[in-house]
Amino acid sequence: MNTPESASTAQDLNNTGKRKAWLLGLALLVVVGGGAVWAWHELYGRWNEETDDAYVNGNVVEITPLVTGTVVSIGADDGDLVHAGQVLIEFDPSDAEVGLQSAEAQLARAVRQVRGLYSNVDGMKAQVAARQAEQTKAQENYNRRKTLAAGGAISLEELSHARDDLSSAQGALLNAKQQLNTTSALVDDTVVSSHPQVMAAAADLRQAYLAVARTTLVAPVTGYVAKRTVQLGQRLQPGTATMAVIPLDQLWIDANFKETQLRNMRIGQSVDIVADLYGSEVKYSGTIDSLGAGTGSAFALLPAQNATGNWIKIVQRVPVRIHINAEQLAAHPLRIGLSTQVTVDLHDQSGPVLAQLPPQKASFATQVYDRQLVEADTMIARLIHDNSQGPGKTAQR
Repeated sequence: MNTPESASTAQDLNNTGKRKAWLLGLALLVVVGGGAVWAWHELYGRWNEETDDAYVNGNVVEITPLVTGTVVSIGADDGDLVHAGQVLIEFDPSDAEVGLQSAEAQLARAVRQVRGLYSNVDGMKAQVAARQAEQTKAQENYNRRKTLAAGGAISLEELSHARDDLSSAQGALLNAKQQLNTTSALVDDTVVSSHPQVMAAAADLRQAYLAVARTTLVAPVTGYVAKRTVQLGQRLQPGTATMAVIPLDQLWIDANFKETQLRNMRIGQSVDIVADLYGSEVKYSGTIDSLGAGTGSAFALLPAQNATGNWIKIVQRVPVRIHINAEQLAAHPLRIGLSTQVTVDLHDQSGPVLAQLPPQKASFATQVYDRQLVEADTMIARLIHDNSQGPGKTAQR
């Protein structure tokens, strides 16, 4: 027969058993959870570093004039696609064109003056030849009279006159030779195109040509226009910011990792990138290009002053530049300043921490200005040729 005391004892035993089972299950759950965390850390966690303090960055090509001018045309506005060499801004070219015309006239005059110098040399050579003939004649005349004077056929006075004529002819010849040397020194070892006067005038023409060319501002690279501030009729000074061209195919990620995350990072390690613009549905792949040479605070406009009594240690962050896969970037364009989340795979430890070699070629380059001086040189060659023509012949040597 069950008594109330025995029923209570059975109930306590039953509760104790449930409590032990529950505690055992909880302990087992903790062990499994701990094992899972350990396994995650060993297999994944310690081989990956991630941060959401990462932003898209790229080249912002500022368009600034090199000459003073008044804006008469604007060829592109914010958001427009422009190609390298496309005209963006035009200045009133009147002043520059007048300067170019003056430079052309100066070069033509210099060429003709140099032609005159060569003609002077030819004239002085002819004069020296004439003086040489006169000296030879005076020498022969003196020698003949000297023989006659020795035999008493002529007077000593006549011999003295012959000697004076010879001295005068010699002096005239010496003077002509000196003038020839002086004139020749102005043109020695030169042709018209390489004469210093012509070269100086050609340099002035190149400068004037560049002044005309620089009244037209072109896009150095292919990209999209942003930050347009220039207006029609505005008078601009050299260096004034007018607009920017951003090549959106030349973007990268600047990820700011904590200093405690950099221990195993190496150049060349693969990176997974997720942009807030597209969310987790679109993933980019990339590689580490470089690890910053200093923390962000070290290069700040106002660096932190830590030599104070109320100093508090703050974990610093170092910028890490990440290259984005070009094909994925073309398929899903990004913009400068967008937020991203990056995860670095640390398995590959073969790369260096810092770059080991200097760049072997320019990181960025443009060829849109290469033809400017070529066209100026063509103009110079034409002007020299046209002004080197003499009547029925060429005077260029």
